[in-house]
Amino acid sequence: MSENATTSVKTPVDFWFDPLCPWAWMTSRWVLEVEKVRDIEIRWHIMSLAVLNEDRVDELPEEYRDMLATKAWKPVRVATAAWQKHGADVLGPLYTALGTRFHNNGEGPTLDAIAGALADAGLPADLIDYAEQEDFEFESELRASHKEGIDLVGQEVGTPVIAVPGADGEQVAFFGPVVTPAPQGEQAARLWDGTLAVASVPGFYELKRTRTKGPDFSNL
Repeated sequence: MSENATTSVKTPVDFWFDPLCPWAWMTSRWVLEVEKVRDIEIRWHIMSLAVLNEDRVDELPEEYRDMLATKAWKPVRVATAAWQKHGADVLGPLYTALGTRFHNNGEGPTLDAIAGALADAGLPADLIDYAEQEDFEFESELRASHKEGIDLVGQEVGTPVIAVPGADGEQVAFFGPVVTPAPQGEQAARLWDGTLAVASVPGFYELKRTRTKGPDFSNL
């Protein structure tokens, strides 16, 4: 038997995230759990809630508008700069570091939390300088990454966006799954198997119910 015949091919999972979003954070922890029990390869990409909502700011609640203006740009700029200067492989560890501080530890998207996350991920401290760079050096790369993900699912969604292989091998993308708390173990595997199942059905678009619980980080 040839070496190629015994080598399993990992299922690619493209995952677009904004570090600010608690729902994307829990979904990301789910796919990392899936990685332990299914043969998948996660490829991390950046999207931006600020970019997503910039043409409909006047329609948003004031509190959400203020959050986008004061908090959303800083972490996504730093993550984009890290990606551009140090490669896509740093995105996973940096996202874990940012999300752990923002969400699990309750520090929020402050400059101190972002700086701490850079240290946690082993990245240069001077990347924090991009957080408040008004003429952002990597603006086009950020917007291109965002557009790549959102073009797969449409403008009516948010983050996370995941893309998996469909029935014909082409990417099928969804917003979500939105779940709390993040499933673990066999429960994580069942949700993954269901995700692949619906992706295999041409013309499948959505399942949805009203959220009755907020983000629960207690098992992370």
